[in-house]
Amino acid sequence: MAQPQKFFENLSGVGKAIGVLTSGGDAQGMNAAVRAVVRMGIYVEAKVYFVHEGYQGMVDGGDNIIEVSWESVSSILQVGGTVIGSARCKAFRTREGRLQAAYNLIQRGITNLCVIGGDGSLTGANLFRTEWSGLLEELVKNGKIEAAAAKEHSHLNIVGMVGSIDNDFCGTDMTIGTDSALHRIIEVVDAIMTTAQSHQRTFVLEVMGRHCGYLALVSALACGADWVFIPESPPEEGWEDNMCVKLSENRARRKRLNIIIVSEGAIDCHNNPITSEKIKDLVVSRLGFDTRVTILGHVQRGGTPSAFDRILASRMGVECVLALLEATPETPACVVSLCGNQAVRLPLMECVQMTQEVQKAMDERRFEDAVRLRGRSFENNLNTYKLLSHKKNISELPKSNFNVAVLNVGAPAAGMNAAVRSAVRVGITEGHKMFAVNDGFEGFAKGQIQEIKWGGVGGWTGQGGSLLGTKRTLPAKYFDQIAEQIRANNINAFLVIGGFEAYLGLMELTVARGKYDEFCIPMVMVPATVSNNVPGSDFSIGADTALNTITDTCDRIKQSASGTKRRVFIIETMGGYCGYLANMGGLAAGADAAYVFEEQFDIRELQANVEHLTAKMKTDIQRGLVLRNENCNENYTTDFIYQLYSEEGKGVFDCRKNVLGHMQQGGAPSPFDRNFGTKISAKAVQWISRKLKETYRKGKVFANTEDSVCLLGMRRRALLFQPVMQLRDETDFKHRIPKEQWWLKLRPLMKILAKYKTSYDISDAGQLEHVHVPIRKAAEAGAI
Repeated sequence: MAQPQKFFENLSGVGKAIGVLTSGGDAQGMNAAVRAVVRMGIYVEAKVYFVHEGYQGMVDGGDNIIEVSWESVSSILQVGGTVIGSARCKAFRTREGRLQAAYNLIQRGITNLCVIGGDGSLTGANLFRTEWSGLLEELVKNGKIEAAAAKEHSHLNIVGMVGSIDNDFCGTDMTIGTDSALHRIIEVVDAIMTTAQSHQRTFVLEVMGRHCGYLALVSALACGADWVFIPESPPEEGWEDNMCVKLSENRARRKRLNIIIVSEGAIDCHNNPITSEKIKDLVVSRLGFDTRVTILGHVQRGGTPSAFDRILASRMGVECVLALLEATPETPACVVSLCGNQAVRLPLMECVQMTQEVQKAMDERRFEDAVRLRGRSFENNLNTYKLLSHKKNISELPKSNFNVAVLNVGAPAAGMNAAVRSAVRVGITEGHKMFAVNDGFEGFAKGQIQEIKWGGVGGWTGQGGSLLGTKRTLPAKYFDQIAEQIRANNINAFLVIGGFEAYLGLMELTVARGKYDEFCIPMVMVPATVSNNVPGSDFSIGADTALNTITDTCDRIKQSASGTKRRVFIIETMGGYCGYLANMGGLAAGADAAYVFEEQFDIRELQANVEHLTAKMKTDIQRGLVLRNENCNENYTTDFIYQLYSEEGKGVFDCRKNVLGHMQQGGAPSPFDRNFGTKISAKAVQWISRKLKETYRKGKVFANTEDSVCLLGMRRRALLFQPVMQLRDETDFKHRIPKEQWWLKLRPLMKILAKYKTSYDISDAGQLEHVHVPIRKAAEAGAI
């Protein structure tokens, strides 16, 4: 039963004061979180205060705790680090320090704290909360505050957001800053690969993660590293021999480079440290390979936040304010987390305790438990890496006698090649013979099919576009030829990686099963399109890369106007009729408006937007940003909107327009798209293996049920296989979009952060959940 809509208009911040601080190590995206807390707090008419320099500023008081305005957080969205400062604070660890901090907060009426930091910072905040009433009693006793003030501010509400590039906090799939750190690592790895290939070198890269191997593991998965060392899963005894054998085999297969990634906290199974220098010395002494060490260090903390981190932090910041407004004296301190695609609230200390359990498991050498406690996503990453990085001997492989084809359909999308590589290698590991089809269904019909081996997809992960070639052609006009090629090559199943055309193609093939027995085989598609318009999935491979391109371009465009007079930029994005890129790009870039097809608008709304922007431009705001989806309205074109804003803004601001075009489809895939493509494709091939076993009868595969043609998509919190024919009712075929799209719920969020009055549906918010200790089968539960 659908949950009734619930809006936050009845949640008022009048008379409340919210303090926001960043503590511990800095992370990209912290400023986006700070901005969201400030603007949402002011929106609900609460007072909002910056606490500069973390807990140190809270203890010192004075100018470190200042009330802020809407404009105080302008132009910080794209800035790395934290503009309000962060510091380690010994004083706050003492009761005297916390007593002084409580006094400083009471002086300003602050009883709501938003703490952005790691587990240490959040544990400190929880201790502060539990001591609060005792601290107030002591302040009254010492004559520092009146009893009436203590009664008025009798309880302290704490809500945390995890800002940590290590992704070392249990209870959330991603912490603020992790995706940006992965961007920095992958940029370096991609650059190193070119020089390593030139000289046939081995590179040992050391990445951050003293107690957590997430960055090392995911970057290894995203670049196809030869070996990875992480603290949660140390190598077995004799790893030195195994690693050297693997590196030698790779060189023998004419691979010109080796990449080894080491987490700074890497250990062996006896808890002895494994350093990057130790690995280099081992490779040089055993193999004589030309080997270099690169320690990335604080480069990983630097730079601008990725689109993912900006959106994540903005969503969490707004959720944080809602949680503070809804808090009661009985509500435990909570942390806002990400689970799949959902923002959830979890009890802070449950998350902290599980995080500490991971370290305890590693200290006690219970490494399987440590991996399990890290969560489903981490465990799935590790299992997928093991599947793809280590080629088994032919004698170790199961013999399936099945032939599986892989093809790309639709427009190119960054991450398609990572998905193909994953499919081919998992298929080979499952014992299948894998076939690559060039140029989509058209190539299938023309017989452009050839067997592809393990080494045939080496180095594909980081390459953009589609190395197999892809076309938008649908299969209907080639049924006879495709059936013939399936017979000729004895294809028993196939995986389609593509966009809306792939979805339509599978529907056509399903309908044609009545006439063609050849199509009665398992078929599965994984969504890959920059438009993110495929029904049945919240995300598509390629959309994150396109979103980062839009965000980076918007940053540069806004910067181009710095020092000039006030200026508004009108930017057109791709997406067909799907407004995902325009909406999410607007949220990530801090746009004032984003026009999309899904939310119809008229001249009155355009006029209201112009007037709103004109009013903002008369303050200290100097730049405006307006995004428009390419097909949002056939009459209100980019030129029309540009001319309207130019005319109405005369004397206040001038206008410029930019059409981003196909640059959104190009470039190297982002870490998210590489990782998502790799894992979703691996899962799809494992489904094919199961279906082949289920449908193999009397020497042949025969699958004619609806559930033998599926789309694998991410829905809210899990990856789900959905029969394509059951998705028909969810599809607007005329405009090639799903009838319902999750991101439309974030439309008001962008408007609120741009200072518009609007309604915000919080039906999904407000439920405090509990941390579940992962069970043994967690890796199979659909997490990514």
